Amino acid sequence: MNAKETAQNILDKSHIGTMSTVEANKPFSRYMTFYHEDFTLYTATSKKTEKVDELEKNPNTHILLGYNDEGYGDAFLEISGTVTITDEERLKEKIWNEHMKPWFDGPEDPNLVILKVSPDSIRVMNKKGEEPQTITF
Repeated sequence: MNAKETAQNILDKSHIGTMSTVEANKPFSRYMTFYHEDFTLYTATSKKTEKVDELEKNPNTHILLGYNDEGYGDAFLEISGTVTITDEERLKEKIWNEHMKPWFDGPEDPNLVILKVSPDSIRVMNKKGEEPQTITF
């Protein structure tokens, strides 16, 4: 399997990862749930969160995704990208699921926004001891 196929496989199977932003020149990471179309990632959040404030100042992010099993030799992804904050109704409807009910009234909730992550590069890491493989966009 080549790097793109491996990355696509990980994206298809892994939905929870860490997303890092920058505030005052320091990184901040949090777990997020991700959805994807090809190599573009999407995650839902409230527009009232610190991460939205941070991304409005600096739209760069770094995401770790994968590493689902015991962690020994499991391939995972390091994704560097740029975030666009959107309240596009089509995306809100597409990403909405019942697990979001504790935080939002529904896809029409005015506080719900979607973070669209356009990757600059994806590195396939730790693939059974192989050197990292980089996919650039």
